[in-house]
Amino acid sequence: MRSRRLMTAGITLGTTLMVAACAAPHGSSGAAPAGGDDARRLDALADEYFAALVQTYPSFGLFSGIPDAPLDRLDPNSLADVRRWRAREDHWLAELESIRGEALRGRPEEVTYGVLRQVLEASRQTRVCHAELLPLDQQNGWQINLPLIAQLQPLGTPKLRDAALARWRAIPGYLDTEVGNLREGIRAGYVQPRGNAEAVLEQLDDILRLQTDRSPLSGLANRDSAPGFRDSVFAIVDRQIVPAVRRYREFLATEYVPHARASTALSALPHGAECYRARVRAATTLDVDPARLARLGVEQMDAIQAEMRPMAERVFHTTDLPALFDHLRSDSSVKFHRRDEVIRVAEQAVARAKAAVPRWFGRLPRSDVIVDPCLPFEEKSGCPNSYVSGTADGSRPGRWRINTGVDPPQLMPPLEGTAFHETIPGHHLQGALAQAREGMHPLTRYLFFSGFGEGWALYAERLADTMGLYSTELYRLGELDEQALRAARLVVDPGLAVLGWSRQQAIDYMLAHLMYDRHTIESEVDRYIANPGQATSYMVGRLEIERLRQEARTRLGPRFDIRQFHDRVLESGNVPLPVLREHIEAWLDEATRSAGKSSGDATRR
Repeated sequence: MRSRRLMTAGITLGTTLMVAACAAPHGSSGAAPAGGDDARRLDALADEYFAALVQTYPSFGLFSGIPDAPLDRLDPNSLADVRRWRAREDHWLAELESIRGEALRGRPEEVTYGVLRQVLEASRQTRVCHAELLPLDQQNGWQINLPLIAQLQPLGTPKLRDAALARWRAIPGYLDTEVGNLREGIRAGYVQPRGNAEAVLEQLDDILRLQTDRSPLSGLANRDSAPGFRDSVFAIVDRQIVPAVRRYREFLATEYVPHARASTALSALPHGAECYRARVRAATTLDVDPARLARLGVEQMDAIQAEMRPMAERVFHTTDLPALFDHLRSDSSVKFHRRDEVIRVAEQAVARAKAAVPRWFGRLPRSDVIVDPCLPFEEKSGCPNSYVSGTADGSRPGRWRINTGVDPPQLMPPLEGTAFHETIPGHHLQGALAQAREGMHPLTRYLFFSGFGEGWALYAERLADTMGLYSTELYRLGELDEQALRAARLVVDPGLAVLGWSRQQAIDYMLAHLMYDRHTIESEVDRYIANPGQATSYMVGRLEIERLRQEARTRLGPRFDIRQFHDRVLESGNVPLPVLREHIEAWLDEATRSAGKSSGDATRR
C-alpha cells in the first residue's frame, strides 16, 4: 500500500496526494524547450513550484530520495504556514490557467501541464476539509513518520550530523504547534473520532515506556559512530523530545479524547459530504459519485468471489466462502507464528519477481528494493505494509516496510500478493522507473497520484499470477482475497464517510467477504475513518489500466506486445488517470495510423 508513501500531503497540504520535489530546476542548461512560449512558461512555473515545495516541505524530498532536500528542519505546520502556502498555490493556479494546454498537445510538456493542474486543483478543492485542524492519525501521524525519518536521515559527516541534530531539536516546537492546531480543531468543530484518538494515545504510551536507548525516537543514535553523536541524540531525546511527547500525550488524554467525536462519519463534520467528494477526486484523480463507487464495489466483489469459488473448492473442498473465511481465521496451519517466517516468504517472493520481470517489461529499474520490518510499537495499528522510495541513483534502495508482527499469528495467504504489490512488479518497479526518467520534469518523476500508483500496484498483483509468481494455490487464493479487500473498500469507505454506515456495519461486511481476522479488519476500518477517500483509489485505478490494456489488445490485434504496453503505461511517470488515458490512446492512434500506412505501401508495391 503506497498510500503512505510515506508522508501524504494530507498531513500538511490538505490533500491525499504524495508530493516530492527536486530543488534543481528542470532544464537548467538554458536550452529553450520546444513548443513556444506556452511550453517555456509552463516549465518555468513547474520549476518554481517544485523549488518552493522542496524548500518548504523538506520531508517530501527525504522520503522520495531527492538529493538536495534540506535536512536540518521539519515541515512547517502552523496554521499561518498553511495560509501562506495556499496563497502561493492560488498564484500558481492562476498562472497555469493562463497557459494554453491545447498548445502543448503531443509534447512532453503536456504531461507536466496535466500533472500540475491536478495537484493544484485538488489541493484547492480539499481545503473544505480543513485537514490542518485534524493532524491526528494512528497510521500516518508524526509518531510513525519521525522514527522513519530517523532511519532515512543521511549521516556520516560533521555537516550531516549537525543537520540531523538541528532537525531533532525542532521536534518539540513541532509537537507543541500540533497541539495548538488540534485545540483550534476542537474549537471549530473539526475533531477525529474517539477510537482513532485513543489508538494514537496507546501508541504514545508504548513509546514513552521505552528507555532512551530503545526508543524509536532515538533511531539516529545507532546509525553514526562519531564520538559524542550518540550522547547528543540521547540528550535531545531525554531533555527536549520526551517532555514534548508527554505534553502532547497529556493534551490528548485530558482535552482531545473527551471532545473527540462519537460518530465515525465524515459527514458529521462541517461540509463533510463535499469534503469526501474532494478527497475521492484527490485520491483517484476522477470525480466520482460516492453511491456509484459503492455500486462498483458490489459488482467487483461478486465477480471476484465467482473467481474464488472454484479455487476454494480445489484447495479446501468447499465453495461456501463465508464458512471458509471463518475456518481460516482459526486454522493455525495457514498462519505465520514466527517473524523470520514472514521475512523468509517475503524475500523469496521478491527474488522470484526480480528474476521474472525482464520477460514482461522492456525497461527495468536500476535501484534495488529490500524487505524492511516495521518497528514493534507500530505493528498493532500503525504499520500497514507500505513502500518507501529509494534514490534515483540507486545509492539508497527502496524499502518494503513490512509488518512482521505475529501476536496474534499472521494469516499467510495475503503475503505474496502484498510482496508483488509493494515491490516488483508493483510500487518499486513503477516508482524507480519514474525516478530514473532523467531529463523529464521532476514533476513527473517524483509526484505520486494514488489512482495511478495504487491502481498499478493492484494491477501488478493480478499480473504476478499471469507471470507465475505465486508459489502455491493458497497464495493465489490470498491474492484474490486481496482483490476482494479493494472491492470491499469501494463499498465500505463511502459507506462510512457519507452513506450512513456505522463502524460495526463496515466490520461485519468485511468479515463476511474477506478471510482477514477481526483485528486486521478493525484496523482497516479505522484507517478509512481516519483517512477517507484514499482507499477507493486502488480498484478504480486497476480497472482503468485493465480497460486500457484491453483496448490496446483489441486495436493492435496480433501486434499487441505486453512488454510494450507496460512500458507505455509507465513511461510518463505517475500521472492522473485522465492523463494516462490520453497518453495510451494517442499511442494507439499513432500505431493504428502507422499500420494503415504500412499496409497501403505494401499494397502499392
